[in-house]
Amino acid sequence: MNLAFDWLAAEPAEVRKRIADALNDAERAEFEYHWGLSARAAQLAPDGDWRVWLIMAGRGFGKTRAGAEWVRSIAERDCTARIALVSSSLAEARAVMVEGESGIIASSPPDRAPIFEASLRRLRWPNGAQAQLFSAAEPESLRGPQHSHAWCDEIGKWPLGADRATRCWDNLLMGLRLGNDLKIAVTTTPRAVPLVQRLIKTEGSGGAHVTRGSTYDNADNLPARFLDAIESEYAGSQLARQEIGGELVTDIEGALWNRSLIEQCRETASPCEHRRVVIAVDPPVSASGDECGIIAAALGLDGKARVLADCSVAKAQPDQWAKAVATAAREWNADRVIAEANQGGAMVESVLRAAETNLPVKLVHASRGKVARAEPVAALYAAGRAAHCGQFGKLEDQMCGFMLGGDYAGPGRSPDRADALVWAMSELMLTPTISPRVQTL
Repeated sequence: MNLAFDWLAAEPAEVRKRIADALNDAERAEFEYHWGLSARAAQLAPDGDWRVWLIMAGRGFGKTRAGAEWVRSIAERDCTARIALVSSSLAEARAVMVEGESGIIASSPPDRAPIFEASLRRLRWPNGAQAQLFSAAEPESLRGPQHSHAWCDEIGKWPLGADRATRCWDNLLMGLRLGNDLKIAVTTTPRAVPLVQRLIKTEGSGGAHVTRGSTYDNADNLPARFLDAIESEYAGSQLARQEIGGELVTDIEGALWNRSLIEQCRETASPCEHRRVVIAVDPPVSASGDECGIIAAALGLDGKARVLADCSVAKAQPDQWAKAVATAAREWNADRVIAEANQGGAMVESVLRAAETNLPVKLVHASRGKVARAEPVAALYAAGRAAHCGQFGKLEDQMCGFMLGGDYAGPGRSPDRADALVWAMSELMLTPTISPRVQTL
């Protein structure tokens, strides 16, 4: 990186353009790859005494580019640098950190770009600096290797089972002992998992320097349709505060579910085969107030129950939410539709059958309060017998609002989605099944 261009970063855009037009080809190429001219201040490594630079920001903030440019700056100025690149898997490390659109190779000038040696999981710069790829799913792979620097991406989604995320971090720290400028850059969307919370506690006093930011901080470089879509889909939810606003959403003390538990129970994909699939419905009392909770869930061949989809609808007339239920049942080839009948009784079944005559409806009646019904379902999650195939922000917000003792802390006045989830899980995991017995005459 040519530091002679640094002063231009503070100049107005029209001044920079005039100067750029006057450059020769070699100078213009250098100008194009000068990160300080295009980066926002929050994307540049902070001054001062710090060991960990934690960029905790919303989706699309530019975290990956900031991490890649930081690694490039180290490699180009220090030919002895040995940098660890750690992601949740080797595939993600390669696809995002190395070869991604904002990754290290794309961010590097062609004449100084590193060579990626896939078989060795290594990046090698022309001056001799090197970076090695590691997976957080294999903490022991970081036991032994020594490094001068490290870039850790999306630590909020590192594997949590058997404390792999914290073991990976600890092994990385113990191997960070080459040179005199030992530093780690961490780029992540905020999630209230133990490792993220641990780093937050070290903020300041030579520990972690935390950079916080929102998706909208990078609005000039993001498609307007993307911004409109996330606003319409997630506005007002706690998921929006986390994934867009970059806020670390903490748990409510005394809640049946917490976000760390839900993260541990999250899966990227559902098994292809299921023993049973159900659609659970929590019908609204009126069309102008509560939502109609509609949850698709399945019992896998491994005995684990999984949430497949949240098909809930808001402010829907009876025929509208009934059609949404029928659509979900067809889409997921449901064996049963479980509908709470406390509000409306037989009317609920007739509305559903009006939407589709052959809908396999089973009415259930609540003899206990919502939270009392939810407690054994929360125990399924704690035991690792329930999972979410994907992210369901509004549903998970409601789950984290169920309180021990019988209260609901929000969001909203009623946990319609979470109540439908409880009915689905109860049907799949907590309802006794009677096997037919054949008597020989």
